[in-house]
Parts: sequence; structure tokens; C-alpha cells
Amino acid sequence: MTSQTLSRGLSAAPDEISARPLALVRHSAALAKRSIIKVTRTPEAFIDVTLQPIIFLLLFTYVFGGAIAGNTHDYLQNLLPGILAMTVATTITIGVNLNSDMEKGVFDRFRSLPIGRSAPLLGAVFADVIRYATICVVTVGFGYIIGFRIETNPASALAGCLVAIAFALCLSWVSVFIGMKARTSGAVQGITFLVILPLSFASNVFVPTDSMPSWLQTIVNANPLTQLVATVRGMFLGGPVAGPLGWTTLWMIGLVAVFLPLALRAYKKKA
Repeated sequence: MTSQTLSRGLSAAPDEISARPLALVRHSAALAKRSIIKVTRTPEAFIDVTLQPIIFLLLFTYVFGGAIAGNTHDYLQNLLPGILAMTVATTITIGVNLNSDMEKGVFDRFRSLPIGRSAPLLGAVFADVIRYATICVVTVGFGYIIGFRIETNPASALAGCLVAIAFALCLSWVSVFIGMKARTSGAVQGITFLVILPLSFASNVFVPTDSMPSWLQTIVNANPLTQLVATVRGMFLGGPVAGPLGWTTLWMIGLVAVFLPLALRAYKKKA
């Protein structure tokens, strides 16, 4: 947090700051900057958002592509939007990081500052935009190297990336809630994995939904990741977008409406 932000905060009482939305935004931005600086000083924290999408693309394209689609190029075209959507969901580590910070007493120091009580959580969530943007750049960039091509236009592809980032931000509140409720950072990681893994594979990321049994299609179509993948595919490759985007938007609103208050309530009990 910058000295200017702290000096402005010291002139106001904590209750007054909590009641001022602009002050909360300013403090959250300062803490987001802190998180970004911390990550840039530990480059290994970016391994999952740089190497993971590359490994997934190589593994699934060249191992399963020929068997599923007949050739690797056609499968890569269908796979890459799904890998992008899946990776932004599986690399959400904010709950683990927050739980670790609480174990180390970082949040005890935040409580001594005259800032909004929810500012540390909001700042940490906003800082993860850098991670999700990195996933988009690495996934599309490496995909182009091995043969993927956008079939719509750059503006539509950029919109697809922005939708994926927005979805990840909304889903991250689930991770924050788990991070506030679990006792250790290891437990947070295990619980998050158990939540995200079924969403990733019971979806349309790897195979078309119509190739599945009818009972499974019902489950897959209700999966929020399925709607996100369909949205990104439509924006990257063409095809229907309005329907999947509408469902994705509803899922994002629902995730925030349910898990943001739960996460804040759990945080305030600990703080």
C-alpha cells in the first residue's frame, strides 16, 4: 500500500471509511497493487498460468485429436476455446493465497489500518485479472504457433477473452469463501480441486455434448463451464453466441450474488 493512500486513510475513522464507497475502491486498488507487486517478485507464481495451458493443448491435441476429430487441426480449433475457459477456472488460487496470508498474520496487520474491512478481499480478487489475462495471451499465442486460427475477427476474440476473465472473477468468490472457511491452505486447495474437476470434465471442453448419453447431456448443459465454453467458441470460431452468453451472464450474476456475501461474512467473522 502506498504512503499517500495510508496518509489519506489515517485522517478518517474506520467506520467512516467503510461507509465511503470511493475510499473502499481506493484502498482495494492499493491492495491489488500490493498483490501484483508480490507476484512479479516471485515469477514462479505464474507457472500454472503459463505452462499449464501449453501442456493441456499439446497433450489433448496430439494424444486425443486424431481419435476424436480425425485430425489434430480440426480438434485444436474446437479444443482451444475450451482449454482457455477451463484453465481460467482451474487456476483460481486466491482462496489458497488468502488462507495462507491469514495463517501468517498478514490480515492482522490489515485490521490495524483505517481501511474498509472488505478492501483486502476485493484487492486480492482484482489483482488476479493479471493472471487470467496471461492465460488468454499464452493460450491463444501458443495455439497460433501450433496451427489454431481465429475464424471471426480480433474484436470478437478479444470479447471472448474478456468474458472468460469476467467469469473467472465471479467464480473466484467461491474460492474466497472456501479459503475463509477451511482451516489450512492445503485443505482449500483440495476442496477447490474437488469442485472444479467435475465442472471441467463434465462439460463440452473435450468432446461434443451430443456424443454423450441423454442423462449426462442434461447435467453437462446445466454446467456453467459448458455455457462459457460455448460462448468463447462462438466468439472465436463463429456460431450462436447470444444464448450461451445469456446463460453465462446469469451464472456470473448468481455466483456473485451468492458467494460474495458469504465470503465477506466469513471474512468478517475471522477479521
